[in-house]
Amino acid sequence: MSEGKKGFFGRLKEGLTKTRNNIVNSIDSVFSGFSAIDEDFYEELEEILIMGDIGVNATNSIIEKLRKQVKESHIKEPAECKELLIQSIKDQMRVEETAYEFESRQSVILVIGVNGVGKTTSVGKLAGILKSQGRKVLLAAADTFRAAAGEQLTEWADRAGVDIIGGAEGSDPASVIFDAVNAARARNVDVLLCDTAGRLHNKKNLMEELKKINRIIDKEFPDAHRENLVVLDGTTGQNALQQARDFGEVADLTGIILTKMDGTAKGGIAVAIQSELNIPVKYIGVGETIEDLQKFDSEQFVNALFDRKAED
Repeated sequence: MSEGKKGFFGRLKEGLTKTRNNIVNSIDSVFSGFSAIDEDFYEELEEILIMGDIGVNATNSIIEKLRKQVKESHIKEPAECKELLIQSIKDQMRVEETAYEFESRQSVILVIGVNGVGKTTSVGKLAGILKSQGRKVLLAAADTFRAAAGEQLTEWADRAGVDIIGGAEGSDPASVIFDAVNAARARNVDVLLCDTAGRLHNKKNLMEELKKINRIIDKEFPDAHRENLVVLDGTTGQNALQQARDFGEVADLTGIILTKMDGTAKGGIAVAIQSELNIPVKYIGVGETIEDLQKFDSEQFVNALFDRKAED
């Protein structure tokens, strides 16, 4: 395992401390405290998972699966259920390989999310990751609403060594996208990565804006593979789930970037979002540097959550 990966796992584990204390320790006490697998046992487990931000949907299917396996394998001891539960959570969160098609195709990636969740930073990091894979990347600074967004993205573009197309503060985001799409085609760019404005409280405007942006991309770049990634802050728990729902009404979401998993992250929300919305968590961020944004790995995440050793 590389140093960066190890450091990432360590920071992820640290970020999940709060969740681990809430969920995992309670789960352990259920496994050791119950002498039989009965309705009370399942109810207690269910309550812990829901309280741990895992959400009703995900919890139901995890418990359902557990009941089935216990029955099929004739398991009698509560302690023997623990591995099954951990495996069930891993399965719940697995991301298919096809989720990263944009890495090998000419793509346009729109990154959306409310302000303050680390959206612009995530765009910058993603640019660095794709560039390091040998992709030709162009950034579009279409968050013309927030003065600092363009400057911030320009810094990231310089750091990653990629070009950027921007507009003046207050200019029409759709016109920035129009310029960027045409530049991407003319320069034969592999990935056009677009930062967009994140004003959810005025959903009608945002909807119109995103519709307009989508129309432009469809018209100007019809053959491009499309991704709409929503950035969510891992410390906000159920609130992040609601934001994803709201953005899902505005755009056809294809994936989630979960940020701030290095602080007091409510880690269970990663399971809930994936299950409730049927949208995969594609990247997870645990800090400020490019290395701190990595592809989501359910095995690694659940191991960090349950304090397991990092897998190589």
